[in-house]
Amino acid sequence: MLRINDISYSIAGRPLLVNASATIPEGHKVGIVGRNGTGKTTLFKLIRNELVLDGGTITMPERARVGGVAQEVPGNEVSLLDTVLAADKERAALIAESETATDAARIADIQTRLADIDAWSAEGRASAILKGLGFTEEEQHMPCSAFSGGWRMRVALAGVLFSAPDLLLLDEPTNYLDLEGALWLESYLQKYPHTVLIISHDRGLLNRAVGSILHLEDRKLTYYRGPYDTFAETRAARLAVAAAEAKKQDARREHLQSFVDRFRAKASKARQAQSRLKAIEKMKPITTPQEAALRAFTFPSPEELSPPIIRIEGGSVGYDGQPVLSRLDLRIDQDDRIALLGRNGEGKSTLAKLLSDRLKLIDGKITRSSKLRIGFFAQHQVDELHLDETPVQHVQRERPGENPARLRARLAGFGLMAEQAETEVGRLSGGQKARLTLLLATLDAPHLLILDEPTNHLDIESREALVEALTDYTGAVVLVSHDMHLLSLVADRLWLVKDGRVAAFEDDLEGYRNFLLNTNSAPQASEKKEKEKKKQRASRDEILVLRADVRKCEGRLEKLQDMSDKLAKKLADPTLYEDSRVGELEVWNKKYAEVSEAIDRAEGLWIAAQQKLEEAEA
Repeated sequence: MLRINDISYSIAGRPLLVNASATIPEGHKVGIVGRNGTGKTTLFKLIRNELVLDGGTITMPERARVGGVAQEVPGNEVSLLDTVLAADKERAALIAESETATDAARIADIQTRLADIDAWSAEGRASAILKGLGFTEEEQHMPCSAFSGGWRMRVALAGVLFSAPDLLLLDEPTNYLDLEGALWLESYLQKYPHTVLIISHDRGLLNRAVGSILHLEDRKLTYYRGPYDTFAETRAARLAVAAAEAKKQDARREHLQSFVDRFRAKASKARQAQSRLKAIEKMKPITTPQEAALRAFTFPSPEELSPPIIRIEGGSVGYDGQPVLSRLDLRIDQDDRIALLGRNGEGKSTLAKLLSDRLKLIDGKITRSSKLRIGFFAQHQVDELHLDETPVQHVQRERPGENPARLRARLAGFGLMAEQAETEVGRLSGGQKARLTLLLATLDAPHLLILDEPTNHLDIESREALVEALTDYTGAVVLVSHDMHLLSLVADRLWLVKDGRVAAFEDDLEGYRNFLLNTNSAPQASEKKEKEKKKQRASRDEILVLRADVRKCEGRLEKLQDMSDKLAKKLADPTLYEDSRVGELEVWNKKYAEVSEAIDRAEGLWIAAQQKLEEAEA
């Protein structure tokens, strides 16, 4: 059991934790949430004794092993598999001693302990963890130095999972994983036999891999039972109660203060006024919890283009003449919301570069709308911002003719307020840099927005704001993300990138998740089931026709409603009801009745068209 008792801690005089307490039962999986900058990572450092508390205590069972992903990522010539095996220090020490020990009793003790910790299956367990995190069997025997920083972080994660500490501390573990790796980690943590604390803004992970939430807010810790959605509902109810109580108290204080102000000077009322003044002083303020403002994103709306905006026929794309993806037959319309699925290295980023015109076809044909504008966001662009410049200067470079007030308004639309707008980028948080990069990517009101892992460094409130912005956005969206919650709310089409091909994935995200957890490859339905699906599912062209029908019905309704409003305005004219205009009134009433009847019919047609489209897309 982990006990956090009345702890306080400050950084440079700024308190992060004040008299905070929590108890984590042994074996529980707990998600730690709170706004960026509230001290979640600092809490981990305090638990690991890397920082000294100002007050209070943190206790856990004696000899309990605490583990987290190392900041020093291995970059040597040791193979990935051996690096992970070495993370279990007890096993490594026992095996080393067994090779030199000569005392029979000691040899027996070593072998008994190796059996107790299941040392002889270690290589298989380590290999399975590496495979789950995206490494092939061949890659597992390659040196760490052959991999980039992001992949080495996966090796470090594999090492701590393999060592199985009694208290596992994970800080944003999905930030360097793809969707497939993140889903595997969720499943692994569900079965993990010891206590886990996870700092995360990944709503899917917090709903499926943990059973409790520890919320850090207002320098206090609050423990909630249940996954994230339960926490959100419970907290919303608490906020509503606190707000109501604060409102009542404010009204009571205002009433007492008005009496004091009126009668303080009157001798006959002085005593009553004084008593009310004391009552005001004794009233303990009810403060509502610090609610994270929904820092909205504001994407500009592009003009509508004729479909398709991109068409690829028989295409191949790759590097140095070697195709990574081939036989591409793809179409994107302006109302599409597409999620790219597939393991790292299969070609998702290659496809994104092709769609954004950063790569050319080796073979085949690609047709783009002549007026097409494309916005592209990727993590490397965040790293390429000018650290010594402010956000205002970044936007000014793209819009040199705009006045400073307009530039700041653009930044405010992406949650970068006056203070951040004039702060050097090097001093901004990761989330603020991501917001600036998103602004720059959407500045020209693109018809197609390609987002590669847009939620890294964004807190939960910002992710929800991004979902809302993408839902309202009138251009096409192509998404690569490990965030299942984002994909499930935004994407309505799934493309699977696998074995050098890109094809529509006919199941939903939950189906993809189940197949990943149950098999090593993407699902291949039996021929019979596949034929049944083909019979039942509408073709892409049929869906496009149905969407066009819905749009026509919506347009017809809008026109009829506009006519109805104009007729209603006409009928509201008092002079129309004069005796001399009785015949004219009958004409207008008849027209209004006809339009109202037409609206009823148009609504019926729209509902029928909408139902057909929903059935075809289901």
